[in-house]
Amino acid sequence: MNSFIKTLAILAAGTILTPNAFAQAASQSQPAPTAIAAKQAEDMSIRPFRVHVPQKDLNELRRRIRETRWPDKETVEDQSQGIKLAKLKPLVEHWGTGYDWRKAEAKLNAYPQFVTRIDGVDIHFIHVRSKNPNALPVIITHGWPGSVFEQLKVIGPLTDPVAHGGRAEDAFDVVIPSLPGYGFSGKPTDLGWNPDRIARTWAELMRRLGYTRYVAQGGDWGSPVSSAMARQAPAGLLGIHINLPAIVPPDVATVLAAGGPAPAGLSEQERATFDALNASAKKGNRSYSIVMGTRPQTIGYGLADSPTGLAAWMLGHPGFMTWTYDASDPEKSPDEVLDDITLYWLTNSATSSARLYWEVGPISPALSGPQRTSEISLPVAITVFPGESYRAPESWARRAYRNLAYFHEVDKGGHFAAWEEPELFATELRAAFKSLR
Repeated sequence: MNSFIKTLAILAAGTILTPNAFAQAASQSQPAPTAIAAKQAEDMSIRPFRVHVPQKDLNELRRRIRETRWPDKETVEDQSQGIKLAKLKPLVEHWGTGYDWRKAEAKLNAYPQFVTRIDGVDIHFIHVRSKNPNALPVIITHGWPGSVFEQLKVIGPLTDPVAHGGRAEDAFDVVIPSLPGYGFSGKPTDLGWNPDRIARTWAELMRRLGYTRYVAQGGDWGSPVSSAMARQAPAGLLGIHINLPAIVPPDVATVLAAGGPAPAGLSEQERATFDALNASAKKGNRSYSIVMGTRPQTIGYGLADSPTGLAAWMLGHPGFMTWTYDASDPEKSPDEVLDDITLYWLTNSATSSARLYWEVGPISPALSGPQRTSEISLPVAITVFPGESYRAPESWARRAYRNLAYFHEVDKGGHFAAWEEPELFATELRAAFKSLR
């Protein structure tokens, strides 16, 4: 039984066991110093932020890329041993010669960016207000191995819907924060930075921005963060939209954990999702989460030292496995991928971002039990993108979320839905939150 299956077994039995369980318990038993309410003395100002990486850091990156020591070629024809040498090497060679980070900086600096300190950590975020005074504010959360680059293309369609086929009354104000330990946000130095704590931080961020009515959206880590916000139901939060929902019922999780056959009585769609999750576990598609969920510091030494190693590790994520990242695909071009990887490298955030997995443990995002979806009473909206690692059946979604207000399956897009299909993604958010305006 591999580690992922063992984790499923523990969760199915009703026990959440993470590598830092004892450390978390100790930290949670401490009085209020880690609580936001106890940090009233900290600087609550919102400071403008602009990206500019010193040229010496870019020169150092290129030097390290030139000195890459490559391994021998894989011994299989597929990606079962990891990203193929023939796929990675041209990308890294382009990274070291033709790629221009200054263009990536310009993409970020085209939008208003800010930093504010919450719960002892600097939080970087993009904040774009619509010209429509009645716009609905939305806070959008990325995941790993993503970043704020994922959501840049949805800012225009959300803030200016008329220019993108929508109606003026569909407008959003958009807030896109970098997760703690990711990108230009600060790196936590204390324990407990799990989705629940991040959710409280996001609620405080929206309060500081003056929003009294808003919604939240998330995929990948953004899904458990947004779900935690919905459980906590802070003042002003109207509802959430997620595109990686926790839908597997506990009884089905028990069978997956045991490696048994599909339970009787599953619909065709439920059976397809069961088979996809079962196959994913056996193929080790979430092996990255096992490593980062148990030994983030150990893997971090290599990722912090080798840009090629970092690229290989990030591109091994199933969300990237179907990306071509060649020049013939403008939506998934080499530079699109390298913007994201370079951000991790320049901010030296491979290890600090991995610690989020350690805080939670190697738990599948598909399981409804660990995310306590039954405790969510706020409206929940779900969009199913066909290229996601699993396609949520509506029947399971309705069991998991008692107030499922919107459910829609679309015909294109994958794990990085906002990045891959920004117009469709924006259309889904307009429809999902229409009833909450």
